[in-house]
Amino acid sequence: MRRQNNLPRPKNFKPYTAPSGGWGSARSVANILRREGNPASGALTLTRQNKVDGFQCVSCAWIKPAKPLPFEFCENGVKATAWEITSRRCTPAFFAEHTVTELLDWDDYHLEQEGRLTHPMRYDAATDKYVPVSWGDAVADIGRQLHDIEDRENVVFYSSGRSSNEASYMYGLFARLYGNNNLPDSSNMCHETTSVALPESIGVPVGTVTLDDFATTECILSFGQNAGSNSPRILHPLQEASRRGVPIITYNPLRERGLESFTNPQSVTEMVAHEATPISSSYNQVRTGGDLAALTGICKALLELDHKAIQDHRPSLLDRDFIASHTHGFDRLSAWLRKQDWQAIERISGLPRAALTATAVTYAHSNSTIAIYGMGLTQHRAGVETVQMLVNLLLLRGNIGKQGAGICPVRGHSNVQGQRTVGITEKPELVPLDRLAQQYGFEPPRTKGLDTVEACEEILKGKIRAFIMLGGNFARAVPDRPRMEKAWRDMPLTVNIATKLNRSQLLPGATSYILPVLGRIEIDKTECGPQALSMEDTSGCIHGSRGVRLPASRHLISEVRLVGEIAKATLDPNPKVSWDDWIADYSLVRRAIAETYPDTFSDYEDRMWEPGGFQRPLPARHRGWHTKNGKANLMTPTSKSLGEDRDLPSNGEDVFHLMTLRSNDQFNTTVYGYTDRFRGIHGTRDIVFMNTVDIERLSLSSGDRIELQTVSRDGIERRHGGLSIIPYDIPVGCIGAYYPEANVLLPMGHYAIGSKTPAAKSIPVTIRRDMIS
Repeated sequence: MRRQNNLPRPKNFKPYTAPSGGWGSARSVANILRREGNPASGALTLTRQNKVDGFQCVSCAWIKPAKPLPFEFCENGVKATAWEITSRRCTPAFFAEHTVTELLDWDDYHLEQEGRLTHPMRYDAATDKYVPVSWGDAVADIGRQLHDIEDRENVVFYSSGRSSNEASYMYGLFARLYGNNNLPDSSNMCHETTSVALPESIGVPVGTVTLDDFATTECILSFGQNAGSNSPRILHPLQEASRRGVPIITYNPLRERGLESFTNPQSVTEMVAHEATPISSSYNQVRTGGDLAALTGICKALLELDHKAIQDHRPSLLDRDFIASHTHGFDRLSAWLRKQDWQAIERISGLPRAALTATAVTYAHSNSTIAIYGMGLTQHRAGVETVQMLVNLLLLRGNIGKQGAGICPVRGHSNVQGQRTVGITEKPELVPLDRLAQQYGFEPPRTKGLDTVEACEEILKGKIRAFIMLGGNFARAVPDRPRMEKAWRDMPLTVNIATKLNRSQLLPGATSYILPVLGRIEIDKTECGPQALSMEDTSGCIHGSRGVRLPASRHLISEVRLVGEIAKATLDPNPKVSWDDWIADYSLVRRAIAETYPDTFSDYEDRMWEPGGFQRPLPARHRGWHTKNGKANLMTPTSKSLGEDRDLPSNGEDVFHLMTLRSNDQFNTTVYGYTDRFRGIHGTRDIVFMNTVDIERLSLSSGDRIELQTVSRDGIERRHGGLSIIPYDIPVGCIGAYYPEANVLLPMGHYAIGSKTPAAKSIPVTIRRDMIS
């Protein structure tokens, strides 16, 4: 897809050898601020980013420190801020000039580059255009249609991870007052695996690590997390750890610059001297989908080293006191590990036994270890077992519940974790429904709602009557995009609450609205004065956030107000639910949250402005295990294949394992540009990364155009063509292509067992020359 009136973009590949950060980052920051039309005011706005009395970054959820740096933002954080405060405006005049059919031929970048949405719009099928509508008429019509739907199980309330705690709490309550728990969110697509794996293992659904732990740790293990592109601020504590001599052992299929070396852009000395700090002391390029095998090998090697130590009358390498007092399942796990075959481990992981044993040796000599991971672990068929094996490794040496140690899942969206904390979940057991019933005088629905995959399945069946989207670009982000886009337009009502134009809005149902709202960086003023919001970072700390910019349009309203207005228009009056009071004074929403979750949000109003925020209760951090048996559980995998998908259909062709990737110029479905600097890609996203061995074996060459075809069990044909081959340092048999474009290859049923997180990091595909392109 291309914007028709745009000049062709130059396309080239030039390997990037400089460190992450440094002058490349500085130039990128300057370029994005200049391109979005706010170089001076944007720079001033950034001085308030991630500050105690400023606004929390709208990009990733990395930890907001109590003592922030002068410039407490990263390259991607600047891109997200510049994207939101852009001087560009997408007005009714733009929609009057373009039909929806025409706009569908535009690419993601150019759609969003039209700027901030300024007016509420309604789709007009007769002209195939969006036309202006008043807020009153839009809200009244949405409320009437929702109210008149008889089977309320067929309405979905989706939310992205950027909405505040306040808006999210109201949204979740609205859905339950309406009559269902259909509250899928972006976590379903990325870290739902974490939310399933960790509670079974350690009794909490989030990580146990704080910034203080990074300052004292003796070893860091990193799995499936590209810090340089996805959460660059984490590079600061990694750099400090590296300089202290802390081994940082990385497992990742591609060699990523952010995991290799880093120059701190905030250090004049480093910038002038072109000084770079090595990040990974050991870099292990695990095969795509081979992480469970690799972790099994490390755990098996640790047990073998421990056995040898005991034979030699040396101290055990395991924390046996901790295992005896705090864990369950050690004997079963150790017996399972002993049975695993080293040849299978090496074949599936793509790594030699010596490398896995070397990791075990380093780990065995560390008194405190942090394990970091991202979607490289969660988005696999065996994702749940893989995360639990990483936790097993930590538990074997007592590395949860002590200083300098713990598990650290790195979340993506800036408040996806906070949304879950205040009730955005399809799982009723995770919400205090009895307390809500007493607080608001109604009987909450008790049946499980639809998660993201289940919502998609119901859309494909034609059952969903209305889809409300609180942020995000759902139809672009999900698997099986061609099938989903066709089915999306069959829904009677779609409501897009957004700040920018995106592809989901161009797939209107019978009735479709685009409702523009204030961004987090903008001043949100009600009749009670300027309002503040709150969010939760990846360490479980909750912070206040104040907007600092004037709104992009006088016609914008806040998410809090919009949720409240639609709820009022939809639901029968309830004297115990003070929608109008909440719309006027967000502190009253926080008071309600504290009443629903008293153990987490006591003294909410004051504590959210504490430097570093306040941490939600994390019993596992203090060795309190809120599991069914009251212990930390060493989980033994039940699958027999170490995560390998053995029963795929085969026609004799080579099957490659495709992992979808985000570029350096991207945040989820938002594309800031066509430069993936760290991987050396310029001017295109239509590429596939391949190992030179595979290229030569298939008699292909660099730059050749190929087509990928999914190998699946459901008989549905899925193709993605016009991709140029880029030789790259990626394991043999593995390839990479950009998300969300490659989602056309991801079957709806290809997801993590136990969590239904789409398994986008290991899609089985075959390769053919693209004769058409």
